[in-house]
Amino acid sequence: MITLENVTKYYKTAGHRRYILRKQNLHFSAGTSYGILGVNGAGKSTTMRLISGAELPNKGRIRRSARVSWPLGFGHGFNAMLSGKENLKFVARAYGEDYRRVLRFVAEFAEIGSYLNEPMRTYSSGMSARFAFGLSMAIEFDCYLVDEITAVGDSNFQKRCKEAFKQRRSTSDVIMISHDMDTIKDYCDVVIVLIDGHLVTFDDVEEGIATYMRLNR
Repeated sequence: MITLENVTKYYKTAGHRRYILRKQNLHFSAGTSYGILGVNGAGKSTTMRLISGAELPNKGRIRRSARVSWPLGFGHGFNAMLSGKENLKFVARAYGEDYRRVLRFVAEFAEIGSYLNEPMRTYSSGMSARFAFGLSMAIEFDCYLVDEITAVGDSNFQKRCKEAFKQRRSTSDVIMISHDMDTIKDYCDVVIVLIDGHLVTFDDVEEGIATYMRLNR
């Protein structure tokens, strides 16, 4: 489904390189959902953006043989000067989806009202996340990338997020970042812990969580 081949990612800060990934090789298999854990600042969200293609590695290659969503909770892939509706139309056409159907779904699900007609630069972070989540749910992907989106909004919206994921999981996989270990247990079959630029895989979810908890003390 998704394969990292000798991937290195770093940022230059004050003349130094801050490494997120160091020559990492990893295969995400179809039919399996993954949780990515790591201490604050380890680079989880950057890794998710790399997987989605929103950012490129400094070295190496990432191959995708499945339809992969953008990271839910990450709205920076949209054009801030265009309205939500205009961004929605572009995405719907790019994925060969019916614009009117997608618009109806997002308008009902995201519940941002007339802001759909406003430039996305006027959206709060929560509104952007709700818009991105609704748009992702309107389009069927083979794999959904999730970056703490279930924490957005009030309890009713969070409930709707979980219900939407439950429906999608029957046909789609999930790669998820979450600080809620119960969420990881509910959604994930495999845990990947990001440690000093290395992706350490645990087929036993409890073992992966235990490793993360020791690092997070």
